[in-house]
Amino acid sequence: MIWTPELATYLEDAPWPATKDELIDYAVRTGAPTEVLENLRELEDADEPYESIEEIWPDYPSDDDFFYEDESEY
Repeated sequence: MIWTPELATYLEDAPWPATKDELIDYAVRTGAPTEVLENLRELEDADEPYESIEEIWPDYPSDDDFFYEDESEY
């Protein structure tokens, strides 16, 4: 299973929390690429729904991972 930020964006607006089947259904309905569907099909069948993309891809980059330069006087 290989996730990229581009592929993960297809799940940003998914109806969290969601089960594996609900995520696959959402990806199909929104026209996500085949790679997203393949990644979702490789997920474990969990008893609990997934709460967010971070549970599917623990290395998902958050806003904290990006450096935003403070407005400074030069």
